[in-house]
Amino acid sequence: MTEKSQVLPKLIVGLGNPGSQYSHTRHNVGVDFLQLLADDMHVTLQNESRFLGMSARGNLANHDVRLLFPTTFMNESGRSVAALCSFFKITPEEILVVHDDLDLMPGHMKLKIGGGFAGHNGLKSIGACLGNNQNFMRLRIGIGMPPSRDVISWVLGRCSPDDREDIDEAYSCALQALKTLYTSGLQKATCAVNGFKPNQNN
Repeated sequence: MTEKSQVLPKLIVGLGNPGSQYSHTRHNVGVDFLQLLADDMHVTLQNESRFLGMSARGNLANHDVRLLFPTTFMNESGRSVAALCSFFKITPEEILVVHDDLDLMPGHMKLKIGGGFAGHNGLKSIGACLGNNQNFMRLRIGIGMPPSRDVISWVLGRCSPDDREDIDEAYSCALQALKTLYTSGLQKATCAVNGFKPNQNN
């Protein structure tokens, strides 16, 4: 697929769990970024019961884009995504999902289209509810591996101050990279995201 023919996202999904007890946990970096994006777009995420989540619509780099935070809890995220996509006739190729990633160091990121789910239950749910289609774009934000094998406590816990600083830097880079995606194409956006290393751009 060439840059000219690249399908741009019409929907950006930020994954996480609802409720104050999960606010700003590692598993919620997707929705944390989505909120920053909504603020940057000057729109407000609002409850949409028909979509099982919170959504907004706005302008991103002169493109009409919808935002979605599934409030079904992570393991059922696909129900929310499928409901909105069915209503607005959005294809899997027109979706960008922002999510946490254990395999990347805190603040490191990857932007890619398709691929496996690497054990991420939110991605699994989305893939299943889209008819086992994996061809949606992903923005993976690193949270690092736990020092022990207790993955659940790790992803549902909050970052250390140093890790939080690295992730906040990644958010800033990702905000600009998304605008680059819409103005200059996937290749330039991918280079910006995949080449970013926290604490090196100061």
